[in-house]
Amino acid sequence: MNRRRFINSLIGASAALPIWPMPAAAHPRIASAANRKLATPSADQAAWQDLEVGMFVHFAPNTWQDKEYDDLSTPLSAINPAQLDTDQWAECAQGLGAKYIVAVAKHAGGFCMWHTETTDYGIRNTPWRGGKGDVIADLSRSCYKLGLRLGVYLSPQDRKFGAGTGGRCKTPELQATYNTIYRRQLTELLSRYGEMVEVWFDGSLVTPLGDILKKWAPHAMIFQGPFATIRWVGNEDGFAPYPIWNAVAKSDAATGIATALHGDPQGDVWLPLETDVSIRRPDWFWNTHNERKVLSLDQLLEIYYRSVGRGTQLLLNIPADRRGLLPDADCARAREFGDEVRRRFGRSVAQARGWGEVTVLPLPSPTRVDHMILEEDCSTGQRIRSYRLEGQAQGKWAALGEGTSVGHKRIQPFNPGVFEAVRLIIPSSVGDPAIRRLAIFDAGSPPPRTWDAPAPVWADDAVGEWKNHRFSVDLSKKITAAGTYQLRFLPQGDDTASIRNVEFLLDGIPQPHLVRRVPRSSNLFILTLPGIGQKAEVKGQVRGVEQGAILFRRY
Repeated sequence: MNRRRFINSLIGASAALPIWPMPAAAHPRIASAANRKLATPSADQAAWQDLEVGMFVHFAPNTWQDKEYDDLSTPLSAINPAQLDTDQWAECAQGLGAKYIVAVAKHAGGFCMWHTETTDYGIRNTPWRGGKGDVIADLSRSCYKLGLRLGVYLSPQDRKFGAGTGGRCKTPELQATYNTIYRRQLTELLSRYGEMVEVWFDGSLVTPLGDILKKWAPHAMIFQGPFATIRWVGNEDGFAPYPIWNAVAKSDAATGIATALHGDPQGDVWLPLETDVSIRRPDWFWNTHNERKVLSLDQLLEIYYRSVGRGTQLLLNIPADRRGLLPDADCARAREFGDEVRRRFGRSVAQARGWGEVTVLPLPSPTRVDHMILEEDCSTGQRIRSYRLEGQAQGKWAALGEGTSVGHKRIQPFNPGVFEAVRLIIPSSVGDPAIRRLAIFDAGSPPPRTWDAPAPVWADDAVGEWKNHRFSVDLSKKITAAGTYQLRFLPQGDDTASIRNVEFLLDGIPQPHLVRRVPRSSNLFILTLPGIGQKAEVKGQVRGVEQGAILFRRY
């Protein structure tokens, strides 16, 4: 994985019951915001988000090296996963509750797990099945057999060829050669093995691929790169931050490396999030000494509540071992985790749809409940900006929980109690909010202790944060040339931050003529730098929001 540097920052059958929605017309904040145009998902994005859980499989020559990256030291004659069984992979995914598998077809070392003529560094030149084996072909058949979708990870980096991050080569001649190779590799994967649900480009991407993706994978989700339709959460811990906004600014979407940190409730482009983590965290590949790292059931539940439960996809990696199998311990834990999710959330006590500011959901009889799942109808955008949940016992309403974003899904635990009804109150939204599912559960178990904890997330242009309404950030290392730069303040949550007393200093001397606020913007500033080599620092105050992130990039 090439995505690091950090900054702090379910479901079963149940008959729908009647509901009593209350109109939003009397809600001035909703009415005044109703005409805002929000980003909306494509049909393919919405369908992908409904999959919710996927399984990653990392498998490469470094599996034989006990390393996370292929050092090219393993002779091809040593790679012989004699027991490889992709049906076993697919069965493990089913136990997990995954609806799709993303397989590493080529990692950064350049070894190809399918039959390709583009390189000798691949599975066809190993002893496995006499050189006739094709891991991706096997997995495609297994996924079809068990009703799973298939995706592929094709690293732009290729150490065997000499291509660096993003597929960047040292000379124009090498770049042209590698572009031809990489385009052919992608075409092979997309044209031979059925429709792909997801294509992973890990990090940046310099090879032009738009025509290939349009022809062979028009419905696939694209992870990172200039054609991205989904984005990385911003860490490899398995935790999404909260709140989660599915939209981003058009300029952030264009970078191809936007993360959760770039989420913007008023953003122009729908770019949902995928939270990836390995069951042997932090290791992505199997090795002879990391079985002890297999996450516990409690750790996996914590990940679930803080990823799927916050509205992102969960992609859980289970690496293959040298036999070509997913390890027994990992698969057993994955099934245990899947069983627990199904036990907690497989059948609701009651559920319904709703619209408007208040939705009341009566229970069949006074019933013990302890969790609510909310799912927003995002076909007209992510509208909800805050919500409250209340329960009725003996005719009296009491607060159960509250939150900010809902989006695709929000799991809201609360203290268990016996209630006659529950109601959802949405005090703040853009236009009339619509709930496609409001479901109440008796999970019978408490949520993870840290279910509502914050999560550290990364962004390529993150330079710092503010806390307690103040900030002081050294920009020197981010300034690589004279020119114009953009400074952006992202508040935590949907409240408007007022940025005040911004001071830009070079070698400790204020330079008020070099900084200006972007007209009609509350959080954007432009810095003009006449040169480099000086210590550059920005200071100021923030009113309205106690903390948030500061982003800085060339304008």
